[in-house]
Amino acid sequence: MKFNKTQYSIRQIAAWLWRHHKSCRLQAFLNMFIGLSVVGLGLLGVDTIRSLTDIATHAKEGSIIWTAVLLATVFALEVFMHISSTWISAVLGVKTQNQMQQFFFRQLIKGKWRGIEKYHSGDVINRLFGDVGDIVQLMTDVLPTAVVTLTQFIASFTYLYLMDSTLALIVVTTSPVFIILSRIYFRKMRRIVRAIKDSNSAIQAIIQESIQHKMVIKVLGRENTMIEKLELRQSLLRHQIKSRTKFHIFSSTLINIGFLGAFLTALVWGLFQLHAGLITMGVLMAFTQLINRIQRPMLDVAKLLPIFINSTTSCERLMELEELPLEEDSEPVELEGGAGIRFNDVSYSYSEEGRAIIQHFSHDFSPGSFTAILGETGAGKTTLIRLILALISPTEGTAEAYTETQQALPLSPALRGNFSYIPQGNTLFSGTIRENLLMGNPDATTEDMEEALHIALADFVLTLPDGLETRCSEQGGGLSEGQAQRIAIARAILHPCKILLLDEATSALDAETEKELLKNLQQRFQKSTVIFVTHRMAVVDFTSNVVKMVRH
Repeated sequence: MKFNKTQYSIRQIAAWLWRHHKSCRLQAFLNMFIGLSVVGLGLLGVDTIRSLTDIATHAKEGSIIWTAVLLATVFALEVFMHISSTWISAVLGVKTQNQMQQFFFRQLIKGKWRGIEKYHSGDVINRLFGDVGDIVQLMTDVLPTAVVTLTQFIASFTYLYLMDSTLALIVVTTSPVFIILSRIYFRKMRRIVRAIKDSNSAIQAIIQESIQHKMVIKVLGRENTMIEKLELRQSLLRHQIKSRTKFHIFSSTLINIGFLGAFLTALVWGLFQLHAGLITMGVLMAFTQLINRIQRPMLDVAKLLPIFINSTTSCERLMELEELPLEEDSEPVELEGGAGIRFNDVSYSYSEEGRAIIQHFSHDFSPGSFTAILGETGAGKTTLIRLILALISPTEGTAEAYTETQQALPLSPALRGNFSYIPQGNTLFSGTIRENLLMGNPDATTEDMEEALHIALADFVLTLPDGLETRCSEQGGGLSEGQAQRIAIARAILHPCKILLLDEATSALDAETEKELLKNLQQRFQKSTVIFVTHRMAVVDFTSNVVKMVRH
Protein backbone atom coordinates (compact mmCIF):
# COMPACT_ATOMS: atom_id res chain seq x y z
CA MET A 1 0.00 0.00 0.00
CA LYS A 2 1.35 3.42 -0.92
CA PHE A 3 0.95 6.43 1.31
CA ASN A 4 1.21 10.08 0.45
CA LYS A 5 4.31 11.38 2.19
CA THR A 6 5.28 15.02 2.55
CA GLN A 7 8.46 16.21 4.26
CA TYR A 8 7.90 19.33 6.32
CA SER A 9 10.55 21.50 7.94
CA ILE A 10 10.72 21.96 11.71
CA ARG A 11 9.67 25.59 11.20
CA GLN A 12 6.53 24.52 9.31
CA ILE A 13 5.70 21.97 11.99
CA ALA A 14 6.23 24.56 14.75
CA ALA A 15 3.94 27.06 12.99
CA TRP A 16 1.28 24.37 12.57
CA LEU A 17 1.51 23.39 16.24
CA TRP A 18 1.10 27.01 17.31
CA ARG A 19 -2.10 27.30 15.26
CA HIS A 20 -3.53 24.22 16.94
CA HIS A 21 -2.20 25.01 20.41
CA LYS A 22 -5.19 27.13 21.50
CA SER A 23 -7.28 24.22 22.75
CA CYS A 24 -4.29 22.86 24.68
CA ARG A 25 -2.98 26.04 26.29
CA LEU A 26 -4.73 25.77 29.65
CA GLN A 27 -3.44 22.25 30.26
CA ALA A 28 0.01 23.09 28.86
CA PHE A 29 0.42 26.17 31.06
CA LEU A 30 -0.86 24.36 34.15
CA ASN A 31 1.59 21.52 33.53
CA MET A 32 4.39 24.05 33.04
CA PHE A 33 3.47 25.90 36.23
CA ILE A 34 3.44 22.66 38.23
CA GLY A 35 6.75 21.59 36.69
CA LEU A 36 8.44 24.90 37.48
CA SER A 37 7.03 24.76 41.01
CA VAL A 38 8.55 21.29 41.43
CA VAL A 39 11.91 22.63 40.22
CA GLY A 40 11.76 25.41 42.80
CA LEU A 41 10.71 23.01 45.54
CA GLY A 42 13.52 20.64 44.52
CA LEU A 43 16.19 23.32 44.87
CA LEU A 44 14.68 24.41 48.18
CA GLY A 45 14.83 20.76 49.26
CA VAL A 46 18.55 20.55 48.31
CA ASP A 47 19.35 23.68 50.31
CA THR A 48 17.29 22.42 53.27
CA ILE A 49 19.08 19.04 53.28
CA ARG A 50 22.41 20.83 53.21
CA SER A 51 21.40 22.99 56.17
CA LEU A 52 19.98 19.99 58.06
CA THR A 53 23.20 18.01 57.55
CA ASP A 54 25.41 20.92 58.61
CA ILE A 55 23.29 21.51 61.72
CA ALA A 56 23.44 17.81 62.61
CA THR A 57 27.26 17.77 62.22
CA HIS A 58 27.60 21.05 64.17
CA ALA A 59 29.04 22.84 61.13
CA LYS A 60 26.20 25.32 61.33
CA GLU A 61 23.92 26.76 63.99
CA GLY A 62 20.16 26.25 63.75
CA SER A 63 17.09 24.29 64.88
CA ILE A 64 17.19 20.74 63.60
CA ILE A 65 13.45 20.29 64.35
CA TRP A 66 12.24 23.32 62.38
CA THR A 67 14.58 22.54 59.52
CA ALA A 68 13.24 18.98 59.40
CA VAL A 69 9.65 20.37 59.42
CA LEU A 70 10.57 22.63 56.49
CA LEU A 71 11.98 19.62 54.60
CA ALA A 72 8.82 17.58 55.27
CA THR A 73 6.70 20.49 54.03
CA VAL A 74 8.72 20.64 50.82
CA PHE A 75 8.23 16.89 50.28
CA ALA A 76 4.48 17.21 50.95
CA LEU A 77 4.15 20.03 48.43
CA GLU A 78 6.00 17.94 45.82
CA VAL A 79 3.53 15.08 46.39
CA PHE A 80 0.61 17.51 46.04
CA MET A 81 2.03 18.84 42.78
CA HIS A 82 2.35 15.29 41.43
CA ILE A 83 -1.31 14.56 42.30
CA SER A 84 -2.40 17.82 40.63
CA SER A 85 -0.44 16.98 37.49
CA THR A 86 -2.08 13.54 37.27
CA TRP A 87 -5.56 15.04 37.75
CA ILE A 88 -5.02 17.73 35.11
CA SER A 89 -3.73 15.19 32.58
CA ALA A 90 -6.75 12.93 33.14
CA VAL A 91 -9.46 15.62 33.10
CA LEU A 92 -8.16 18.14 30.57
CA GLY A 93 -6.25 15.62 28.43
CA VAL A 94 -9.31 13.78 27.15
CA LYS A 95 -11.10 17.09 26.48
CA THR A 96 -8.17 18.34 24.42
CA GLN A 97 -7.93 15.10 22.46
CA ASN A 98 -11.67 15.15 21.75
CA GLN A 99 -11.49 18.71 20.44
CA MET A 100 -8.64 17.89 18.07
CA GLN A 101 -10.33 14.71 16.82
CA GLN A 102 -13.49 16.72 16.17
CA PHE A 103 -11.49 19.28 14.18
CA PHE A 104 -9.99 16.71 11.82
CA PHE A 105 -13.22 14.71 11.63
CA ARG A 106 -14.96 17.93 10.56
CA GLN A 107 -12.24 18.49 7.95
CA LEU A 108 -12.79 15.01 6.52
CA ILE A 109 -16.60 15.16 6.54
CA LYS A 110 -16.75 18.67 5.05
CA GLY A 111 -13.89 18.09 2.62
CA LYS A 112 -14.37 17.63 -1.10
CA TRP A 113 -15.31 14.16 -2.26
CA ARG A 114 -12.19 14.06 -4.46
CA GLY A 115 -9.02 14.06 -2.35
CA ILE A 116 -9.65 11.82 0.63
CA GLU A 117 -9.97 8.73 -1.60
CA LYS A 118 -6.18 8.53 -1.99
CA TYR A 119 -5.97 7.60 1.70
CA HIS A 120 -7.17 4.22 2.91
CA SER A 121 -9.91 4.52 5.53
CA GLY A 122 -7.80 2.40 7.91
CA ASP A 123 -4.92 4.87 7.53
CA VAL A 124 -7.25 7.82 8.20
CA ILE A 125 -8.63 6.19 11.35
CA ASN A 126 -5.08 5.44 12.50
CA ARG A 127 -4.23 9.13 12.13
CA LEU A 128 -7.38 10.34 13.90
CA PHE A 129 -6.65 8.20 16.95
CA GLY A 130 -2.92 7.47 17.15
CA ASP A 131 -1.51 10.66 15.65
CA VAL A 132 -3.96 12.99 17.40
CA GLY A 133 -3.02 11.36 20.71
CA ASP A 134 0.66 11.93 19.95
CA ILE A 135 0.07 15.61 19.16
CA VAL A 136 -1.93 16.19 22.33
CA GLN A 137 0.86 14.55 24.34
CA LEU A 138 3.42 16.78 22.60
CA MET A 139 1.57 20.04 23.24
CA THR A 140 0.30 19.34 26.76
CA ASP A 141 3.13 17.24 28.20
CA VAL A 142 6.34 17.05 26.14
CA LEU A 143 6.76 20.76 25.35
CA PRO A 144 5.94 21.97 28.91
CA THR A 145 8.28 19.27 30.25
CA ALA A 146 11.02 20.50 27.91
CA VAL A 147 10.63 24.06 29.27
CA VAL A 148 10.69 22.79 32.86
CA THR A 149 13.71 20.59 32.11
CA LEU A 150 15.64 23.51 30.63
CA THR A 151 14.72 25.68 33.64
CA GLN A 152 15.85 22.96 36.04
CA PHE A 153 19.17 22.64 34.21
CA ILE A 154 19.86 26.38 34.26
CA ALA A 155 18.77 26.82 37.90
CA SER A 156 20.73 23.80 39.15
CA PHE A 157 23.82 24.72 37.17
CA THR A 158 23.69 28.30 38.49
CA TYR A 159 23.31 27.09 42.08
CA LEU A 160 26.23 24.67 41.69
CA TYR A 161 28.37 27.26 39.91
CA LEU A 162 27.90 29.69 42.80
CA MET A 163 29.01 26.95 45.19
CA ASP A 164 31.94 25.61 43.10
CA SER A 165 32.52 26.86 39.54
CA THR A 166 35.08 24.14 38.72
CA LEU A 167 32.73 21.36 39.71
CA ALA A 168 29.90 22.89 37.67
CA LEU A 169 32.07 23.01 34.55
CA ILE A 170 33.16 19.39 35.06
CA VAL A 171 29.53 18.25 35.19
CA VAL A 172 28.59 19.89 31.86
CA THR A 173 31.59 18.59 29.93
CA THR A 174 29.34 15.99 28.32
CA SER A 175 26.95 18.60 26.89
CA PRO A 176 28.69 19.15 23.49
CA VAL A 177 28.80 15.39 22.87
CA PHE A 178 25.15 15.14 23.91
CA ILE A 179 24.10 17.90 21.47
CA ILE A 180 25.98 16.33 18.53
CA LEU A 181 24.52 12.90 19.22
CA SER A 182 21.03 14.39 19.58
CA ARG A 183 21.12 15.93 16.10
CA ILE A 184 22.29 12.68 14.48
CA TYR A 185 19.72 10.76 16.51
CA PHE A 186 16.88 13.09 15.47
CA ARG A 187 17.54 12.86 11.72
CA LYS A 188 17.81 9.07 11.58
CA MET A 189 15.03 8.34 14.08
CA ARG A 190 12.61 10.60 12.22
CA ARG A 191 12.87 8.40 9.11
CA ILE A 192 12.47 5.19 11.12
CA VAL A 193 9.40 6.47 13.02
CA ARG A 194 7.64 7.53 9.80
CA ALA A 195 8.16 4.04 8.37
CA ILE A 196 6.76 2.48 11.57
CA LYS A 197 3.65 4.67 11.50
CA ASP A 198 3.02 3.83 7.85
CA SER A 199 3.35 0.13 8.67
CA ASN A 200 0.83 0.48 11.51
CA SER A 201 -1.59 2.17 9.09
CA ALA A 202 -1.10 -0.62 6.56
CA ILE A 203 -1.78 -3.29 9.19
CA GLN A 204 -4.98 -1.55 10.28
CA ALA A 205 -6.05 -1.29 6.63
CA ILE A 206 -5.54 -5.04 6.05
CA ILE A 207 -7.52 -5.96 9.17
CA GLN A 208 -10.32 -3.51 8.38
CA GLU A 209 -10.72 -4.66 4.77
CA SER A 210 -10.61 -8.32 5.77
CA ILE A 211 -13.41 -7.84 8.29
CA GLN A 212 -15.51 -5.82 5.84
CA HIS A 213 -15.10 -8.39 3.04
CA LYS A 214 -15.02 -11.53 5.17
CA MET A 215 -17.71 -13.23 3.10
CA VAL A 216 -15.81 -12.70 -0.17
CA ILE A 217 -12.58 -13.97 1.42
CA LYS A 218 -14.31 -17.10 2.66
CA VAL A 219 -16.03 -17.85 -0.64
CA LEU A 220 -12.75 -17.45 -2.54
CA GLY A 221 -10.94 -19.53 0.07
CA ARG A 222 -8.37 -16.81 0.71
CA GLU A 223 -8.33 -16.79 4.52
CA ASN A 224 -4.70 -17.95 4.61
CA THR A 225 -3.78 -15.41 1.93
CA MET A 226 -5.00 -12.53 4.10
CA ILE A 227 -3.36 -13.99 7.21
CA GLU A 228 -0.06 -14.28 5.32
CA LYS A 229 -0.46 -10.72 4.03
CA LEU A 230 -0.95 -9.48 7.59
CA GLU A 231 1.98 -11.53 8.85
CA LEU A 232 4.25 -10.08 6.14
CA ARG A 233 3.35 -6.53 7.18
CA GLN A 234 3.78 -7.37 10.85
CA SER A 235 7.19 -8.89 10.10
CA LEU A 236 8.23 -5.64 8.43
CA LEU A 237 6.97 -3.70 11.44
CA ARG A 238 8.97 -5.91 13.82
CA HIS A 239 12.10 -5.31 11.75
CA GLN A 240 11.53 -1.55 11.83
CA ILE A 241 10.98 -1.57 15.59
CA LYS A 242 14.16 -3.63 16.09
CA SER A 243 16.10 -1.05 14.06
CA ARG A 244 14.65 1.76 16.15
CA THR A 245 15.43 -0.05 19.41
CA LYS A 246 19.03 -0.90 18.43
CA PHE A 247 19.76 2.68 17.41
CA HIS A 248 18.12 4.05 20.56
CA ILE A 249 20.07 1.67 22.84
CA PHE A 250 23.37 2.53 21.14
CA SER A 251 22.75 6.29 21.43
CA SER A 252 21.51 6.09 25.02
CA THR A 253 24.49 3.96 26.07
CA LEU A 254 26.99 6.51 24.72
CA ILE A 255 25.20 9.32 26.53
CA ASN A 256 24.98 7.38 29.81
CA ILE A 257 28.69 6.51 29.68
CA GLY A 258 29.52 10.18 29.22
CA PHE A 259 27.26 11.21 32.10
CA LEU A 260 28.66 8.51 34.39
CA GLY A 261 32.21 9.65 33.67
CA ALA A 262 31.32 13.25 34.45
CA PHE A 263 29.53 12.21 37.67
CA LEU A 264 32.48 10.13 38.95
CA THR A 265 34.89 12.95 38.13
CA ALA A 266 32.74 15.47 39.99
CA LEU A 267 32.29 13.11 42.96
CA VAL A 268 36.06 12.53 43.30
CA TRP A 269 36.62 16.28 43.08
CA GLY A 270 34.10 16.86 45.86
CA LEU A 271 35.68 14.15 48.08
CA PHE A 272 39.11 15.76 47.68
CA GLN A 273 37.57 19.10 48.65
CA LEU A 274 35.99 17.50 51.72
CA HIS A 275 39.24 15.73 52.67
CA ALA A 276 41.12 19.02 52.43
CA GLY A 277 38.59 20.64 54.73
CA LEU A 278 37.48 23.11 52.08
CA ILE A 279 33.78 22.08 52.20
CA THR A 280 31.41 20.57 54.77
CA MET A 281 29.55 17.26 54.57
CA GLY A 282 26.33 19.18 53.89
CA VAL A 283 27.93 20.90 50.91
CA LEU A 284 29.11 17.51 49.57
CA MET A 285 25.56 16.16 49.84
CA ALA A 286 24.31 19.24 48.03
CA PHE A 287 26.99 18.62 45.36
CA THR A 288 25.80 15.08 44.69
CA GLN A 289 22.15 16.13 44.49
CA LEU A 290 22.88 19.09 42.22
CA ILE A 291 25.01 16.94 39.92
CA ASN A 292 21.98 14.68 39.52
CA ARG A 293 19.68 17.67 38.94
CA ILE A 294 21.99 18.96 36.18
CA GLN A 295 22.52 15.63 34.44
CA ARG A 296 18.94 14.46 34.91
CA PRO A 297 17.50 17.18 32.61
CA MET A 298 19.88 16.11 29.83
CA LEU A 299 18.82 12.49 30.33
CA ASP A 300 15.18 13.59 30.33
CA VAL A 301 15.75 15.35 27.02
CA ALA A 302 17.24 12.11 25.68
CA LYS A 303 14.04 10.32 26.76
CA LEU A 304 11.86 13.07 25.30
CA LEU A 305 13.56 12.92 21.92
CA PRO A 306 11.82 9.70 20.75
CA ILE A 307 8.47 11.14 21.86
CA PHE A 308 9.25 14.43 20.13
CA ILE A 309 10.28 12.66 16.92
CA ASN A 310 7.16 10.48 17.05
CA SER A 311 5.01 13.57 17.53
CA THR A 312 6.62 15.56 14.70
CA THR A 313 5.94 12.61 12.39
CA SER A 314 2.32 12.64 13.60
CA CYS A 315 2.22 16.36 12.83
CA GLU A 316 3.27 15.65 9.24
CA ARG A 317 0.58 12.99 8.83
CA LEU A 318 -2.15 15.29 10.19
CA MET A 319 -0.87 18.25 8.16
CA GLU A 320 -1.37 16.10 5.06
CA LEU A 321 -5.02 15.56 6.02
CA GLU A 322 -5.52 19.25 6.79
CA GLU A 323 -4.30 20.16 3.30
CA LEU A 324 -7.15 18.21 1.70
CA PRO A 325 -9.42 20.67 -0.18
CA LEU A 326 -12.62 21.76 1.54
CA GLU A 327 -15.97 22.36 -0.06
CA GLU A 328 -17.10 25.95 -0.31
CA ASP A 329 -18.79 27.01 2.92
CA SER A 330 -21.98 28.73 1.85
CA GLU A 331 -25.54 29.00 3.09
CA PRO A 332 -27.89 26.28 1.75
CA VAL A 333 -30.08 27.45 -1.14
CA GLU A 334 -33.62 26.11 -1.30
CA LEU A 335 -35.12 25.89 -4.75
CA GLU A 336 -38.70 27.16 -5.08
CA GLY A 337 -41.32 25.04 -6.79
CA GLY A 338 -40.51 22.18 -9.13
CA ALA A 339 -36.80 21.85 -9.89
CA GLY A 340 -34.91 20.51 -12.89
CA ILE A 341 -31.29 19.78 -13.85
CA ARG A 342 -29.72 20.91 -17.12
CA PHE A 343 -26.43 19.68 -18.58
CA ASN A 344 -24.83 21.66 -21.40
CA ASP A 345 -22.00 19.95 -23.32
CA VAL A 346 -20.50 18.48 -20.13
CA SER A 347 -17.31 16.40 -20.14
CA TYR A 348 -15.53 14.88 -17.17
CA SER A 349 -12.39 12.82 -16.47
CA TYR A 350 -11.04 11.84 -13.05
CA SER A 351 -7.48 12.79 -13.99
CA GLU A 352 -5.72 14.78 -16.66
CA GLU A 353 -4.12 11.64 -18.06
CA GLY A 354 -7.22 9.43 -17.75
CA ARG A 355 -9.96 8.92 -20.31
CA ALA A 356 -13.03 11.11 -20.35
CA ILE A 357 -15.76 9.21 -18.50
CA ILE A 358 -18.40 11.61 -19.85
CA GLN A 359 -17.98 13.42 -23.18
CA HIS A 360 -20.10 16.31 -24.46
CA PHE A 361 -23.19 15.24 -22.53
CA SER A 362 -26.29 17.42 -22.81
CA HIS A 363 -29.71 16.74 -21.34
CA ASP A 364 -32.53 18.54 -19.57
CA PHE A 365 -34.03 16.67 -16.63
CA SER A 366 -37.14 18.83 -16.56
CA PRO A 367 -39.16 19.49 -13.39
CA GLY A 368 -41.51 16.60 -12.58
CA SER A 369 -39.86 14.18 -15.02
CA PHE A 370 -39.04 10.53 -14.22
CA THR A 371 -35.87 9.60 -16.10
CA ALA A 372 -34.07 6.26 -16.39
CA ILE A 373 -30.36 6.41 -17.11
CA LEU A 374 -29.17 3.27 -18.86
CA GLY A 375 -25.75 2.16 -20.01
CA GLU A 376 -23.06 -0.44 -19.71
CA THR A 377 -20.60 -0.57 -16.83
CA GLY A 378 -18.09 2.27 -17.12
CA ALA A 379 -20.38 4.44 -19.24
CA GLY A 380 -20.44 7.18 -16.60
CA LYS A 381 -23.84 6.70 -14.94
CA THR A 382 -22.56 6.96 -11.36
CA THR A 383 -20.24 9.80 -12.40
CA LEU A 384 -23.31 11.67 -13.65
CA ILE A 385 -24.92 11.29 -10.21
CA ARG A 386 -21.76 12.69 -8.61
CA LEU A 387 -21.90 15.69 -10.94
CA ILE A 388 -25.54 16.30 -10.03
CA LEU A 389 -24.70 16.18 -6.32
CA ALA A 390 -21.73 18.56 -6.90
CA LEU A 391 -19.31 16.03 -5.44
CA ILE A 392 -17.26 16.71 -8.56
CA SER A 393 -17.37 19.54 -11.10
CA PRO A 394 -17.44 19.31 -14.91
CA THR A 395 -14.10 19.39 -16.68
CA GLU A 396 -15.90 21.16 -19.53
CA GLY A 397 -19.40 22.51 -20.03
CA THR A 398 -21.99 23.60 -17.45
CA ALA A 399 -24.36 21.80 -15.09
CA GLU A 400 -27.11 23.79 -13.42
CA ALA A 401 -30.32 23.52 -11.44
CA TYR A 402 -33.34 25.61 -12.36
CA THR A 403 -37.00 26.17 -11.53
CA GLU A 404 -39.81 27.88 -13.34
CA THR A 405 -39.59 30.86 -10.99
CA GLN A 406 -35.85 31.10 -10.34
CA GLN A 407 -32.81 31.84 -12.44
CA ALA A 408 -30.64 28.83 -13.21
CA LEU A 409 -27.92 28.21 -10.60
CA PRO A 410 -24.68 26.23 -11.15
CA LEU A 411 -24.77 22.92 -9.29
CA SER A 412 -22.92 23.36 -5.98
CA PRO A 413 -22.86 21.96 -2.43
CA ALA A 414 -25.23 24.78 -1.42
CA LEU A 415 -27.97 23.15 -3.52
CA ARG A 416 -27.45 19.65 -2.14
CA GLY A 417 -30.25 20.02 0.42
CA ASN A 418 -32.75 19.91 -2.46
CA PHE A 419 -31.79 16.31 -3.28
CA SER A 420 -32.45 12.94 -1.74
CA TYR A 421 -30.11 10.13 -2.71
CA ILE A 422 -30.20 6.34 -2.53
CA PRO A 423 -26.77 4.90 -3.44
CA GLN A 424 -25.84 1.39 -4.48
CA GLY A 425 -25.47 -1.37 -1.91
CA ASN A 426 -26.14 -1.47 1.81
CA THR A 427 -25.78 1.99 3.35
CA LEU A 428 -27.32 1.53 6.79
CA PHE A 429 -25.48 2.76 9.87
CA SER A 430 -24.96 0.76 13.04
CA GLY A 431 -27.73 1.61 15.50
CA THR A 432 -31.50 1.21 15.54
CA ILE A 433 -33.74 1.35 12.49
CA ARG A 434 -35.32 4.48 13.99
CA GLU A 435 -31.90 6.16 14.18
CA ASN A 436 -31.27 5.25 10.55
CA LEU A 437 -34.58 6.74 9.45
CA LEU A 438 -34.00 9.91 11.44
CA MET A 439 -30.86 10.48 9.35
CA GLY A 440 -33.31 11.25 6.54
CA ASN A 441 -35.32 13.70 8.62
CA PRO A 442 -34.49 14.39 12.31
CA ASP A 443 -38.00 15.83 12.79
CA ALA A 444 -39.85 12.77 11.46
CA THR A 445 -42.56 11.35 13.73
CA THR A 446 -43.25 7.65 14.24
CA GLU A 447 -46.23 8.02 11.90
CA ASP A 448 -43.97 9.58 9.23
CA MET A 449 -41.55 6.68 9.55
CA GLU A 450 -44.28 4.06 9.30
CA GLU A 451 -45.66 5.76 6.18
CA ALA A 452 -42.19 5.89 4.55
CA LEU A 453 -41.60 2.22 5.39
CA HIS A 454 -44.95 1.34 3.81
CA ILE A 455 -44.10 3.20 0.59
CA ALA A 456 -40.70 1.48 0.50
CA LEU A 457 -42.35 -1.93 1.05
CA ALA A 458 -40.48 -2.25 4.34
CA ASP A 459 -43.52 -2.94 6.55
CA PHE A 460 -41.67 -6.01 7.83
CA VAL A 461 -39.88 -3.64 10.25
CA LEU A 462 -43.10 -3.15 12.21
CA THR A 463 -43.48 -6.93 12.65
CA LEU A 464 -40.03 -7.34 14.21
CA PRO A 465 -40.01 -7.94 18.01
CA ASP A 466 -38.44 -4.51 18.66
CA GLY A 467 -39.98 -2.74 15.67
CA LEU A 468 -38.27 0.59 14.97
CA GLU A 469 -35.94 -0.01 17.91
CA THR A 470 -34.44 -3.10 16.23
CA ARG A 471 -30.68 -2.72 16.20
CA CYS A 472 -28.63 -3.07 13.03
CA SER A 473 -24.98 -3.96 13.18
CA GLU A 474 -22.38 -2.42 10.87
CA GLN A 475 -23.66 -2.08 7.26
CA GLY A 476 -27.08 -3.39 8.22
CA GLY A 477 -25.90 -6.72 9.60
CA GLY A 478 -28.83 -8.92 10.68
CA LEU A 479 -30.91 -7.87 7.67
CA SER A 480 -31.00 -9.25 4.13
CA GLU A 481 -29.68 -7.05 1.31
CA GLY A 482 -33.20 -6.46 0.09
CA GLN A 483 -34.46 -5.49 3.55
CA ALA A 484 -31.56 -3.11 4.13
CA GLN A 485 -32.09 -1.56 0.70
CA ARG A 486 -35.78 -0.90 1.37
CA ILE A 487 -35.01 0.74 4.73
CA ALA A 488 -32.48 2.97 2.93
CA ILE A 489 -35.21 3.90 0.43
CA ALA A 490 -37.57 4.76 3.31
CA ARG A 491 -34.83 6.99 4.76
CA ALA A 492 -34.56 8.84 1.43
CA ILE A 493 -38.35 9.19 1.24
CA LEU A 494 -38.36 10.93 4.63
CA HIS A 495 -35.84 13.51 3.44
CA PRO A 496 -37.68 16.56 2.03
CA CYS A 497 -36.47 16.98 -1.55
CA LYS A 498 -37.23 18.41 -4.98
CA ILE A 499 -35.10 15.86 -6.83
CA LEU A 500 -34.77 12.14 -6.01
CA LEU A 501 -31.67 10.27 -7.20
CA LEU A 502 -31.57 6.47 -7.18
CA ASP A 503 -28.35 4.66 -8.13
CA GLU A 504 -29.17 0.98 -8.70
CA ALA A 505 -31.42 1.32 -5.64
CA THR A 506 -33.53 -1.76 -6.43
CA SER A 507 -30.70 -4.12 -7.39
CA ALA A 508 -31.38 -6.45 -4.43
CA LEU A 509 -35.14 -6.71 -5.06
CA ASP A 510 -37.01 -9.32 -7.05
CA ALA A 511 -38.96 -8.25 -10.14
CA GLU A 512 -42.43 -8.15 -8.50
CA THR A 513 -41.21 -6.22 -5.45
CA GLU A 514 -39.32 -3.80 -7.70
CA LYS A 515 -42.42 -3.20 -9.82
CA GLU A 516 -44.61 -2.47 -6.78
CA LEU A 517 -41.95 -0.18 -5.27
CA LEU A 518 -41.62 1.80 -8.51
CA LYS A 519 -45.41 2.35 -8.54
CA ASN A 520 -45.24 3.69 -4.99
CA LEU A 521 -42.33 6.01 -5.81
CA GLN A 522 -44.06 7.25 -8.95
CA GLN A 523 -47.13 8.18 -6.91
CA ARG A 524 -45.20 9.68 -3.98
CA PHE A 525 -42.85 11.79 -6.15
CA GLN A 526 -45.21 12.69 -8.98
CA LYS A 527 -44.42 16.39 -8.48
CA SER A 528 -40.70 15.84 -8.04
CA THR A 529 -37.91 15.15 -10.49
CA VAL A 530 -36.75 11.52 -10.27
CA ILE A 531 -33.52 10.26 -11.83
CA PHE A 532 -33.04 6.51 -11.75
CA VAL A 533 -29.68 4.93 -12.68
CA THR A 534 -30.24 1.30 -13.52
CA HIS A 535 -29.30 -1.74 -15.59
CA ARG A 536 -32.83 -3.13 -15.34
CA MET A 537 -35.20 -2.49 -18.22
CA ALA A 538 -38.28 -2.87 -15.98
CA VAL A 539 -37.68 0.66 -14.74
CA VAL A 540 -38.20 2.07 -18.23
CA ASP A 541 -41.93 1.29 -18.11
CA PHE A 542 -42.34 3.80 -15.27
CA THR A 543 -40.31 6.64 -16.80
CA SER A 544 -41.11 9.57 -19.00
CA ASN A 545 -37.56 9.81 -20.36
CA VAL A 546 -34.70 7.43 -21.06
CA VAL A 547 -31.05 8.49 -21.33
CA LYS A 548 -28.66 5.94 -22.78
CA MET A 549 -25.00 6.50 -21.93
CA VAL A 550 -22.15 4.96 -23.92
CA ARG A 551 -18.67 4.05 -22.72
CA HIS A 552 -16.02 6.20 -24.46
